[in-house]
Amino acid sequence: MPKVLFDFTDPNVVNAWHAIDDRVMGGLSRSRLHHDPAGHAVFEGDVSLERGGGFASVRSGPGERGQPGAETCWLEVRGGNKQFKLSLLTDDAIDSLNYQASFAPAGTVWQTLHLPLSEFRASFRGRELPGAPPLDPARIRQVGLMIAARQAGPFALDIRRISLA
Repeated sequence: MPKVLFDFTDPNVVNAWHAIDDRVMGGLSRSRLHHDPAGHAVFEGDVSLERGGGFASVRSGPGERGQPGAETCWLEVRGGNKQFKLSLLTDDAIDSLNYQASFAPAGTVWQTLHLPLSEFRASFRGRELPGAPPLDPARIRQVGLMIAARQAGPFALDIRRISLA
């Protein structure tokens, strides 16, 4: 049985999330996560390549989100037509090691994507760290969504649930 980390059908769930965009390094990108009355969250914004930018992200606040023995992260998502990343962090710091996997939902139909935790790659400030230890699903504390890879322009991704199984 999957452990639901975030059920965005509840409008209050988005309140614990905050934006961390390229503005932290002088960029001009912006993003937000908000609740849509249709019963899901929307990660949306605009990625700007000006002033050395090129990414936008949102992240949950820290909490006990781990699931010992989990092998897969399930995302119920729709739309986007761009490549996104899901980030899993094992500590509470804003600027810390995170584990990322890419996904690219297409179209207007809801999809449940299964991201194997073994495929999440350790990174720090956008750079992969090949020698880092593998992700320990029991230690997950924060979850994030990101659009990067210099995909300029507006974006939107609908999200209903994030779970571990």
